[in-house]
Amino acid sequence: MTLAACATPGERLTRQAVDLGFRPLELQGLGFRLASFYKASALGTPILHVYLEGDGLPWASRTRISPDPTPRHPLMLGLMGLDESAALYLGRPCYHGHAADPGCTAPLWTHRRYAPEVVDSLAAGLRAFQAVQPYEYLVFFGHSGGGALALLLAERFPETRAVATIAGNLDIRLFAEHHGYSPLEGSLNPNRSKNPGFAEFHYFGENDATVPPELLAPVARARPGAIVKVIPGFDHRCCWEKVWPEILARLPR
Repeated sequence: MTLAACATPGERLTRQAVDLGFRPLELQGLGFRLASFYKASALGTPILHVYLEGDGLPWASRTRISPDPTPRHPLMLGLMGLDESAALYLGRPCYHGHAADPGCTAPLWTHRRYAPEVVDSLAAGLRAFQAVQPYEYLVFFGHSGGGALALLLAERFPETRAVATIAGNLDIRLFAEHHGYSPLEGSLNPNRSKNPGFAEFHYFGENDATVPPELLAPVARARPGAIVKVIPGFDHRCCWEKVWPEILARLPR
């Protein structure tokens, strides 16, 4: 118990991923090391599911920047464990133990967390992975801020077939204004992302105070062809594993 308590957030996340049977990877993303995890599938599918975690802990308090933004309670990691398809948990620049890496500065996990250099790094890391493990099609999944990144990434990959977000921060201006946060200057707003033809599914929890459905579900509904569902009794974190098989079953095959 003492050793577990002393482990860093990155070490705990890696341990959880390994316990789920995922293979740790270090992808290169334009000068950044992206700590990621891969799970192959026996299904023989040509589709790769790409999982993007939420923003983790960018701020230790409203006035103090966190020295390590790695998620303390990663939701998408557990959901990926319920997925029978081939899947990649794609880590962000400076997360998962890399906050002190060269080029990593606090803006990359605070105001610029969805900046072009972050999205470019993730895209490069995914392309590097595809060069070794080629898949014909991609489906992106994202929770909270990972939902923003899922949309921003999906439009860059013509092989994208679908995007599914959970409590997705789909308009960073509305989100910041609602919570009284300073604007995410330098970040790309997913509300302006384009959909060149992939399916979109956006899920919100009825009781979510972090990404309120009454604020952001209308943003999702305004996206052409998007399917939007507000789930009664759910909040920002609970209880998405109960409906994950159903969400996966609705995806294009």
